[in-house]
Amino acid sequence: MNAPRILVVIGTPLAGSLNHALAHAYADAAHAAGAEVRLIDLARDAVPQHPSERNEVRLPRTDSDVPLAPEVAAYIADVDWADHLVFFFPQWWGSYPAALKTWIDRVFLSGFAYRYRPTGRWWDKLLTGRTARIVMTMDSPKIWNAWVYRNAAIRSLRNATLGFCGIRVRGVTRLAEVRHRSDADRERWVRGMASFGATDAESVVARESEELVPA
Repeated sequence: MNAPRILVVIGTPLAGSLNHALAHAYADAAHAAGAEVRLIDLARDAVPQHPSERNEVRLPRTDSDVPLAPEVAAYIADVDWADHLVFFFPQWWGSYPAALKTWIDRVFLSGFAYRYRPTGRWWDKLLTGRTARIVMTMDSPKIWNAWVYRNAAIRSLRNATLGFCGIRVRGVTRLAEVRHRSDADRERWVRGMASFGATDAESVVARESEELVPA
């Protein structure tokens, strides 16, 4: 049986963050457990430019079409390679950072993730069979995030992006009130991410669930 292929995306432009510690703990544990792991760090790796015309956000269909930017093509290849995608990001203004949003726009709008059918309202989900995990840090309490923000960041990424393209989210983790947490709490969260990495390396097929690291 081939080793699972896991793509880890760190969706913050700020280097050295808690999300980096969580993501690296996850990736290191997954790799140690036998998975192939690739990591995209949007604090270090190129964030694609916002598109200025339609051709910049779709795969070339003819020889006369404008080719995708090299970094976008590389990111598409990473997603295409992966069995399982894991997103780490902080909640900013009730959503996720612009760096991650731009990355999603350029990669998932390109035409390799979904395709509208010639007639009717339906579309083909071209990434069916893949799974994902979402990990979000936030300063707000969980109840505030659910009541006021309606869990907008998670719902948008899980339903309107990943689900739209056929990717089944198998786990969601919300780490709340980060600003008020102790170093011991953060270290416990990091250990929890290592546990998730080892689990995902062993099996990328599991029931969708709400998975919370003990506070």
